[in-house]
Amino acid sequence: MPFLENRVNELIYMSSTNISTKHAFTTRFGGVSNGIYESLNLAQRANDDHINVKENYSRLCNTLEISSDNIVCSTQVHGTYVRVVNSNDRGNLFVATNHQADSLITNSQNIALTVFIADCTPILLHDPVKEVIGAAHAGWRSAVANITGITVQRMKDEFGCSPSDIKAAIGPCISMCCFETDADVADAVREALPDYSDLCITSSGSKYMIDLKEINRILLSNSGITDISISDECTSCLSNKYWSHRKTRGQRGSQVALIQL
Repeated sequence: MPFLENRVNELIYMSSTNISTKHAFTTRFGGVSNGIYESLNLAQRANDDHINVKENYSRLCNTLEISSDNIVCSTQVHGTYVRVVNSNDRGNLFVATNHQADSLITNSQNIALTVFIADCTPILLHDPVKEVIGAAHAGWRSAVANITGITVQRMKDEFGCSPSDIKAAIGPCISMCCFETDADVADAVREALPDYSDLCITSSGSKYMIDLKEINRILLSNSGITDISISDECTSCLSNKYWSHRKTRGQRGSQVALIQL
């Protein structure tokens, strides 16, 4: 199995068998938040009680044996900017940041790169040879703009990584069964992947069903990565396990994907 479900008391998170460093794709289970944020809400700037969110992070970090001071995140804007992170970026968990980035990379120890997810695709990267990690948030706009390939290229340019050494994990996100779109999204996919669009798009009357996981898998493969694990779980189908922005019409918390050397 490429993905494993891990349970520690009430907390449940997913992990990939091909990523050998600390990492997690969180679920809704194991926290203390209430109402629409029940229970492991990790969105720091939602309307959830700050004390509850802090306790949720404490439980997650204790489970993974990391410090909450190690977590680094950015303001996600559905773009393709890749931020190179160092130890100076640590400790911004509950502090508003002006950093706008949908992908983070580092070769520093004890930095937990973190992206927020509630239907978009989380992608974790690990080069065990150069000891470099990456975390990307790929909504459809970022995906068709090749945030995955851009991230891999930055890992090569900044740290000398070889794509053949990089392990990639595509986590739970909204799947083709539930991601219904208008023609503009399908057209963007065709433009980005003209030779592969039939693998990523199916017609549904006047609408289109889009496979974000396959889009990102193809782009990772095209960047030279061969070791790619893919979650078979859909955040919309499993909205009792994961937050789905589409399913809840925006009334929700967030899960995270994080990775640390």
